[in-house]
Formats: sequence, C-alpha cells, structure tokens
Amino acid sequence: MAAGETQLYAKVSNKLKSRSASSLLDPLLAMGFPAHTALKALAATGRKTAEEACEWLHAHCHDPSLDDPIPQEYALFLCPTGSLLEKLQEFWRESRRQCAKNRAHEVFPHVTLCDFFTCEDQKVECLYEALKRAGDRALGSFPATVPLVLHSSISYLGFFINDSPADVIRGFAMAFATEASILADCIVKPCTKQLHLTLANKFYPHHQRTLEQLARSIQPGHSCQWTASLYSRDMRFVHYQTLKARFQYKPQNVDELTLSPGDFIFVDPTQQEEASEGWAIGTSQRTGCRGFLPENYTERASEADTWVRHRTYTFGLAMDLNSRKDGGTSGRRNGDSCPSPMSRSLSSSQVLQATIVRRSVLVVHHGERLDQIFGKSWLQQCSTPDGKFYRPDLNVPRSLPRRSNGIKDFENDPPLSSCGIFQSRLAGEALLDSGIRVTAVFASPALRCVQTAKHILEELKLERKLKIRVEPGIFEWMKWEASKTTPAFMTLEELKEANFNVDPEYRFLPWECASVRKTKSKDSGSW
Repeated sequence: MAAGETQLYAKVSNKLKSRSASSLLDPLLAMGFPAHTALKALAATGRKTAEEACEWLHAHCHDPSLDDPIPQEYALFLCPTGSLLEKLQEFWRESRRQCAKNRAHEVFPHVTLCDFFTCEDQKVECLYEALKRAGDRALGSFPATVPLVLHSSISYLGFFINDSPADVIRGFAMAFATEASILADCIVKPCTKQLHLTLANKFYPHHQRTLEQLARSIQPGHSCQWTASLYSRDMRFVHYQTLKARFQYKPQNVDELTLSPGDFIFVDPTQQEEASEGWAIGTSQRTGCRGFLPENYTERASEADTWVRHRTYTFGLAMDLNSRKDGGTSGRRNGDSCPSPMSRSLSSSQVLQATIVRRSVLVVHHGERLDQIFGKSWLQQCSTPDGKFYRPDLNVPRSLPRRSNGIKDFENDPPLSSCGIFQSRLAGEALLDSGIRVTAVFASPALRCVQTAKHILEELKLERKLKIRVEPGIFEWMKWEASKTTPAFMTLEELKEANFNVDPEYRFLPWECASVRKTKSKDSGSW
C-alpha cells in the first residue's frame, strides 16, 4: 500500500512539474513544428509564451542553423531593484556622459553568481526548478540588507560584498550549481571569489577621480530587493560586435539583410574583408540570416542587449510570501516567467524622431613632426653626403616613403617622428575604446596628416575598409603663403606605392572654393 501511494504521488508530482512545459510545447507541435526546433524556439525566447516561440520560428524559417543542435549559454546574476537600481542607472548615464564608455556599460548592474554554461534545450525547465530550490533553501538566511563597500583602483571601480552576507550569497550560488547538475545535467561553476558589483572597468586613469565622485553619490543603504536572474545568450556570437538597426532597410540584392528598427546584428570584426566601404557582414538575431548591411543604418549596442531573461527569484518578495496567503501582491511566484512589456504602437514619424542620431565631425591634429623636434635643418641631419636618408636618432623613423624628386621634397613636407607615430596610434586606440564609429576619413595632403590618418585607421581595424580621401582644402595654406614657399606633396600614386590606402576616385574642388565645399558621401547618403 505504501509503495502504491508513493508511485501515485510521483505520477501526480511529475504531471504538475511538466504542466508548464507541455502547455508551451504542445501548441507548437500541433502546428507541425518538429520537437527539436520548437524546443530551440522556447529556449531562445525565455519560455514565456507559445505565441512568442511561434513568432520566432516563423522569423527563422530561412535560418540555415535552425536544425543545428546548438544550445544556449546561461548565467545567473544577482541584480538590485528599487531605488538602489535607479541610483546605479543614473551613475551609468553620468559616467558615460562625463568619462566616455567603459567595459561596465556593456552589462546591466549585477553581481555575477556563476560563469556562463550550456544547457540542452529540453532541460531548460529543470534549470528553473534548480533556481527555485536553491532560492528556497537560502531564503531564511538571506540578509535583509546587503552591505556594499566601495573599492577603487586605477582601472576598476565597484562595490565589494564581504563577511557573512557574501558567504550566504556564495552558498546560494553553490546550491544552484548543485541543483542544476542534478536536475539539468549541467556543469555550472559558481563564483567562489570576491563578490562585487562593478561600476566602471577598463577606464582611462585620469577619469578615476571623476568616477569616484559620481560613485559616492550612491548610498549603499538605499532600499533594495535583490533578485537572482537567469539569463541566456547565443554562444556563437560571444566575441562579436553587436549593432542595432536605427532605420528600416529593404535589400537591393539577394545577399543583403532586411533591417527593421530595433533589430540586433552580430558582426565579426575579423571577417569583414568581403565587405565594401560603408558596409558590413553580419547575422541578424531576429531572423538568423547572414548578409551585407549598410553600417550607417546601425549604431553600436551593448553586449547584454541581446541577452534573454528567463526566470527570477526575488528574495524580498519571497520573504513577503511567507506571511501572505494570497501568494503576494504581484500575483506571480518566484521562478515563474516574467511578463513581457506591453507593446506600444508608434507612428513612423515618432520612430524616425526617436532613431535619428546626431552626426559628428571629429577634427584630429597630426602627430609630432620631425622639423618641430630637430629644427629646420632636420633633413641635413638625416642625409648622407650622397643624398641618402639615414636614421641619426631613435625619434627619427627607420625609413621614408619614396618620392620622385628624392628626399629634398621632405624639407617642406616633413613626416611624423617616431613619437608622432606613437601619438597617432594612441588616438586611434582611444577612438576604438570610446565606441565611436567612423564612416569617412579626410586628410590634408601633407604627409604628416596622411600618416596620422593611416595609423588611426590601423588601430580602429579599418585600414582596409576605409580609404583616406586627400582634401587640399583642409591644408593650412595661409601659413605657407607668408614664406612664399609652396610644399610639393606626394602624389596619389606615390602614396599608394608607400602603402597608404588613399581613395583615387575622390575628387576635390579648386583650392579657392575649398573652404565652402560640401562633400556628399555616396555611401551614407548625407552631407
């Protein structure tokens, strides 16, 4: 009799446990979708509703990887809510405005509880049960207030969690890893080191003081309910750049992507050789298709913008539920799916106004030049009696480009020094770290300016994609008029021979009207 009761209880328990999964999977199977693709769609959409999974399947009908058994990657984060979250988001905005973007801006405010791990699509529901069990186990000991201690170094700023609260949180992470291993057969590596909430990471040293001042406005004592959130991401695009479509684009060729405002595109910077200037090759998150897209229709997005939130366990909410018979004011239990935000219908004009981003022109001065360091007689110092170039100092470059009239033309058109080359590369590295997207490059015909543009593009990894447009109108002609000396610039052929990626098709107006010239970019379609 006892054995019969045990079997009956197990059947009822399993039926209740699988009710959620069956209610989502069965409608998809009834529509004729194969089980493996239906499960993939549910995992990719966070297992919220069958309708969302169905829309995902229809959008991915031409996805070449639809049938590939590629699981999602999952990770568990402890996230603040309430007024503390509002203060942290305000810090995010101000730190980016005052100190440019850093690595912390790629993800929302969080405490990492485990590394990313994989889980088979058919076992994702077991992860939710693992989260609920681990949360219930830690509920009684979870601290009502998590103390946060500000820590600052030359490249990191954040809050540390210490003492017994940290031990409780680490215990919760280890419990989740254990349950996930048992229920979902996943290998989860919980965080056992210093728990921290990052505010800024990999920033410039001279921004440290400003960031510290902004961080002091965050009072760790702000009221907060901590929520353990389970997120997933597509493991194929972990090291890719993420772009977000700003405008709608209809393909003109079969190898181009369709873009709608809000679409996310994954782009591998190392595989852009086939793309022309102003274009990129990427994979659409919405459709799974790969193709060409115009870069000026997109903007850089953050890494976590494409992550999918699956389930949450709110400790403050859970503690309230213990004393409530109605199951809480929200009507949602811990571990249940989060409701999707309400869709808003916007007119096309509103969408356009919301997506227009101001374009900017960056004016960069050339790097240190040789004649400013070694004086007007620098060429004599670097020349042998028979007129050949040699390097008398480490601040002199190893070689000079070949010119048709020999090295004498360098006297009025000096190159960069070794330090000037280093300065140019630093400028390019700074632009790369700031996330600024460059779509066109114009340079004075002076050799030092073309060299500066070349080294900046090399640091931006754009030396092959963007051609330098040599524009005489931005040269300082009035300065040379006083000396009655007109410099002899290198021709486009000489620049190309010296490995400068200049644009031979770019045409400029005569010097007299260059100051009022407006150049229309063929690629961007804007002035």
